[in-house]
Amino acid sequence: MAVRAVHQLVAGYSHGDAISNETRGLRELFRSQGLRSEVYCEAGRILPELRKDARDLSAARSEIGAEDLVILHLSIGAEVNDLFPELPGGKVIRYHNVTPPEYFRALNDHIARQLEWGREQMKALAGVADLNLAVSRYNASELEAAGYEGVEVHPLVLTLKRLADAPDPEVMAKYSDGMLNVLFVGRCAPNKRIEDLLHAFYYLQKYVEPRSRLIHVGSFAGTEQYLSMLKAIARDLNLRNVDFVGSVPESHLVAYYRVSEVFVCMSEHEGFGIPLLEAMQAGLPVLAYASAAVPETMDGAGVVFREKNFDEIAEWILRAGRDPEVRQALLKGQAARLNRYENGDAPGRLLQLLAPWLD
Repeated sequence: MAVRAVHQLVAGYSHGDAISNETRGLRELFRSQGLRSEVYCEAGRILPELRKDARDLSAARSEIGAEDLVILHLSIGAEVNDLFPELPGGKVIRYHNVTPPEYFRALNDHIARQLEWGREQMKALAGVADLNLAVSRYNASELEAAGYEGVEVHPLVLTLKRLADAPDPEVMAKYSDGMLNVLFVGRCAPNKRIEDLLHAFYYLQKYVEPRSRLIHVGSFAGTEQYLSMLKAIARDLNLRNVDFVGSVPESHLVAYYRVSEVFVCMSEHEGFGIPLLEAMQAGLPVLAYASAAVPETMDGAGVVFREKNFDEIAEWILRAGRDPEVRQALLKGQAARLNRYENGDAPGRLLQLLAPWLD
């Protein structure tokens, strides 16, 4: 019998968060198919202004029935992961990866414990779901190593076209001053290795292009100690024009992509890496360190380096930002990558994978 509803469980629900964004998109997709669809999350982990947009996890037991399908977005240790096996109906795990806790130890022990818990829960959930989905082959390999069977790779359902929306005029005015703007978008977290980005920027500003600026966009909630360390490194290196702007509204994010010339990612752990594709959509050459799922997400586009030689990376930043031939070649390859991603029809593919329950 076909299900009447497809519900989703998440560990947190907020603005600007990749999983929350995808969850909202999937909810609209399911509703467009005539299905009921709600998002469930612990009340304390729902952003206050979004509490009317998501259901309290405590209601899941009474509201989800045997004729429903439940998707668990697995990303960190949380109560939703323990509740998931107890719910009736069909079950799907969507694995976004759980960051190794080692990155957070000594910087935020609370987050480290949540991540350690999440990895334990991930292993315990092997064999629970009817369908296991990983957003990258890298993530699928982790599930398979933990004993999961029949893992399907299904990439994130993204809405990249939103970057064509109107940018914030104040951000545009402030940063449109002719300087070489280097951008990184992503949570201010130690696995992102933003300190390595600072060292590459040191070589860029001191030896290659003095009129350069580094912009980091991303939340530092819970990682304030790491942010303080980064600011200390910037001071020790005598860097100028380094802006940690934090979490920003959508129009500001669009503006930061618009005013920048190069996107650089030094992260050592990514389960997918949405900003890499966002930067491509925004028309920025992308330079990225080849770790975890990054080479898979780049898929032959941009500049992917396997060693962090900061002086060489600085030279590449200038070439990608200011050499017309290099820039055009990179943008052409990235446009082809985006076409391959969009032609993969992630929403349609997901409905195909769920067809046994939806038909």
